[in-house]
Amino acid sequence: MSASPGQNLFRQPRAVFAVAFACVVSFMGIGLVDPILPALATNLNATPSQVSLLFTSYLLVTAVAMLFTGWIASRIGAKATLITGLAFIVVFAALAGLSGSIDGIVGFRAGWGLGNAMFIATSLAVIVASATGGFAGAIVLYEAALGLGIAAGPLIGGLLGDISWRGPFFGVAVLMAIALLATVVLVEPLPKPAVPTPLSAPIKALRHRSLLTMGVTALLYNWGFFTMLGYAPYPMELDATQLGFVFFAWGLLLAFFSITGAPWLQRKFGTAPSLYGALSLFAVLILIIGLFTGNRWTVIVCVIASGVVAGINNTLTTQAVMLVSPVERPVASAAYGFVRFIGGGLAPYAAGKMVDHWNMHVPFVVGAVAVLIGVAVLTTGHRPLAAADAAMAAGDRHTDPDEVAGEVADEFGGAPDAIDFEKELDHR
Repeated sequence: MSASPGQNLFRQPRAVFAVAFACVVSFMGIGLVDPILPALATNLNATPSQVSLLFTSYLLVTAVAMLFTGWIASRIGAKATLITGLAFIVVFAALAGLSGSIDGIVGFRAGWGLGNAMFIATSLAVIVASATGGFAGAIVLYEAALGLGIAAGPLIGGLLGDISWRGPFFGVAVLMAIALLATVVLVEPLPKPAVPTPLSAPIKALRHRSLLTMGVTALLYNWGFFTMLGYAPYPMELDATQLGFVFFAWGLLLAFFSITGAPWLQRKFGTAPSLYGALSLFAVLILIIGLFTGNRWTVIVCVIASGVVAGINNTLTTQAVMLVSPVERPVASAAYGFVRFIGGGLAPYAAGKMVDHWNMHVPFVVGAVAVLIGVAVLTTGHRPLAAADAAMAAGDRHTDPDEVAGEVADEFGGAPDAIDFEKELDHR
């Protein structure tokens, strides 16, 4: 999973860096609120359960909106979709900072999630289409941006949150406005598809077994992931800046292993075995947090260490989705995002209810079990993943992913009858 020999992975067109920067800022939104969760609860007289809705509204709206992004992008174009999504984030992040109640922030986070969906579902396709170094190199760039955003989000959230809980929201609004301007100036319009994407395309795409398997696996993984993000800050009992540095260390490991550890493991063991190991270890770390929630240092060490396996999982899963899905990349991204963000949205809300009814230990234990169930689900898609690995290796790892996806679909039952994928491939 590396760039072609002689090519510099980071020698890219300016448009790629503009979108990558926007990706960094967009993914800041995931961990941005972590360091200020206790402060929000205190300053706005809210319970941890109410504060967890910041994740739920953001991610559930992101999930549902994913179903419409392909339909929109195929009609107004990828660049216009990116710009619209970025504009939504700027406006709703600023409104969240101006809000004076937890309900208001939760509502504005929902609008933020709408913009996030339009951006996420389109940005990967734009980077893949514009980047040099092939498909694998584009995935590495995308995951590096994701990792940097997730790492920087808590740090910026902690530093600005130490001044005021409003600071992180205004900070993202300013940074995203810069990203919006860069996108307008540097990104060239991409050609629209010959046939607009039907509104039903993402749902129909989920009838493809391999894509659905990856989506359900990611849903269960995200259940554990966002349980940790939403509730690990409370037992640490740290101030906003200290929490920011803890999650910054976590995010740095996530970014590093996204671009180094994941490719190495894939080459040595293959995609499926590497994911089995990463997901299982992640479940163990969450379980340890659940069993030793009262020990601050145990929680801190496990949270930081989880960045290693989260980085590996994110890169390998993103590549796998694109390789085993015989649909256009924006459709695959939207369908996959819809399923996985449901897990991320529901987990913090469910965790809050578990804490209210039982104690802080329970949601982490449940999260660990969910991730292990995800491993079991993933095993049902082992053969298509192995076939995709073999096809990429046979093509010296620079094979067109569309060709790989077609070969995998042909070998393992083909695509759903409801979609004429051969016709769609002809239109690419």
